[in-house]
Amino acid sequence: MVLSLPAYQVIDGGRRFVINYPFTNSRFLIGDDVRFYYKFELVALLGLYGLFFWLLGNIFNTFRQSKLFTVQGVKRLQLFYILNFVVPLPFLIGHIIYSYEVNLLIALTLLHAVVGIFAYFMAVIFKQGLNLQNEQDLYI
Repeated sequence: MVLSLPAYQVIDGGRRFVINYPFTNSRFLIGDDVRFYYKFELVALLGLYGLFFWLLGNIFNTFRQSKLFTVQGVKRLQLFYILNFVVPLPFLIGHIIYSYEVNLLIALTLLHAVVGIFAYFMAVIFKQGLNLQNEQDLYI
């Protein structure tokens, strides 16, 4: 008699699958069959992190200009902090609904909130610097 344990099992009516360690009942991998959500998440994350790094590059280019405090620099910082506060929330809500890697997304949302707070303070400093620079230009 040969003991044969299934290495691959389909559970929850075909919505999930389990891969066991060979010749045991210990689970190695538990997976979902929500292909659309995986593809959407991959494309959205690549696109949004591309946007994130593009905006961050624009902010770093602000420091290379001859005038540090400009209206365009303030607008870039404002857009950057608003997007860091707003964009992670729909992903967090979606992950909570699907109950999929919620802890990781909570951590990422908090990290983006910290970056957003830092960018907010920088935007306020840049706005004040722009006001002072404009006042100084009027006196000279």
